Amino acid sequence: MKKILFILLTGIVMFGSGCQSNTYSNLRNKEKKLIENYISRNNLNILTEEPGDDYQWGEKDYYKDTSGSDDLYFHLRHRGESGKVLTNDIIVTRYKKFQLTEGADTLSYWNTNDQAHPYEFQYGNLTSCEAQGWHIAVKLMKNTNSECEVIVPSKLGFDAEQMSVTPYVYIINIKVKQ
Repeated sequence: MKKILFILLTGIVMFGSGCQSNTYSNLRNKEKKLIENYISRNNLNILTEEPGDDYQWGEKDYYKDTSGSDDLYFHLRHRGESGKVLTNDIIVTRYKKFQLTEGADTLSYWNTNDQAHPYEFQYGNLTSCEAQGWHIAVKLMKNTNSECEVIVPSKLGFDAEQMSVTPYVYIINIKVKQ
């Protein structure tokens, strides 16, 4: 009987210690470290003030946006046309995404060979696109036909990313649907 009780208690202790390593708090700490490592590994220059419309973005310049529920890192690759994006506009996107680990595979939804139809959502409406980070990116891009690269922590990502506590880098190209 003592032997069974010992085995049972040992199993409970081992199970409990295993669960503690995967708490949400621990997963978030690992995510923050992964983002920090990605920034360091790629020698990114983090800007803490939002650049003006005439700012010439360097290849490694990323603006750290703190307006959401977590920090998003934004890099403008192409300024686009002068047509401003407005709340409730339908945004048509093509994008690529990859994890922040070295040598991560890229999932591409960049053209019709990758995905027949582009992803569309209503800017400013989180029910049409739950990824708050995408709305922040569109706000920072400002113009139609813009392209950016963003580091999106899980809290600002899609539901699956939030559930798995997985940050992604997205390269996003937007157009306003006419």
